[in-house]
Amino acid sequence: MEHELHQLFDPESSTFTYLLVDLPTREAVVVDSVDHLLERDLGVVRRLGLTVRYVVETHAHADHVTGAGLLQQRTGAQAATPFKCGISRADIQLAHGDTLRFGASEEILAIHTPGHTSGSTSYRWRNHVLTGDTLLIDGCGRTDFQSGDAGSLYDSVHERLFTLPEDTRVWPAHDYKGNTVSTIGHEKRHNARLAGRDRTAFIELMANLKLPRPKLIDIALPANMLLGIPHAA
Repeated sequence: MEHELHQLFDPESSTFTYLLVDLPTREAVVVDSVDHLLERDLGVVRRLGLTVRYVVETHAHADHVTGAGLLQQRTGAQAATPFKCGISRADIQLAHGDTLRFGASEEILAIHTPGHTSGSTSYRWRNHVLTGDTLLIDGCGRTDFQSGDAGSLYDSVHERLFTLPEDTRVWPAHDYKGNTVSTIGHEKRHNARLAGRDRTAFIELMANLKLPRPKLIDIALPANMLLGIPHAA
């Protein structure tokens, strides 16, 4: 095997951070980092002898402050974010269909999957898809704030994620029930919010969730628009 995917977890925000590694060159990509776990992530990078090529965001998070800017500073990596998120400090603004190349021949494909936010983007790498908050294990991201739209999320999942091969491994940005990984085929058939529900019923479901406002949104969103380093404005 010439590649590895490492999944790291933050119990405070239930956030997954991912390291995608090309073993022959030891180049890596970090996806959805968390600021207060910077030293943990750098420790993994050091222990595995990695060079971080890119730090990547699936969207502008509302429930934690990203560590992308700090990782960018500490490793010299380039920051890549979805262009519709408006994160101006990023080195690369990714549109649907854009690719990031790292290692000897590794390629990450950006798949614009709006709905949780207008800029939300998933990333396909080999037989993996990192779905951010668009598609969770047995669920999906909320759509009631931050440019969210339930109809757009339904379309994104069915037209751009559920059309991937069924054995594609699904790696979400969050999980609140102890799950770690799923597959496209399993989520198509069993996802509690999406499976067997038409678009109209899904929109109605999402409109009636009545979820509490994220506790850190007033801190996290402004910071994350600047890659987690507000004083860099």
